[in-house]
Amino acid sequence: MTENGDPYENAIAERVNGILKYEFNLNQEFPDRKQALMAVDKSINAYNQLRPHMSCNYHTPKEAHQMKGPFEKKWKSYKKEIKTEMKVETS
Repeated sequence: MTENGDPYENAIAERVNGILKYEFNLNQEFPDRKQALMAVDKSINAYNQLRPHMSCNYHTPKEAHQMKGPFEKKWKSYKKEIKTEMKVETS
């Protein structure tokens, strides 16, 4: 699920998949493929445009991407922490 095989990126993808399944009821069987695709499209739209995210200061992702100026992020950058830890271990 990741571009570079980074396990921390996969955790983010799994979190989003879990939200889509359980908050938007995509963990069910659909009568046909067309209805399943429509439900996925509707859920992704709601996730990005209607659902406030704590990590975005309770803005929707769409609002957060449209904001100008500095934006206070509420998540950690695991890549930065890993690189720092690796430097300490190899020093």
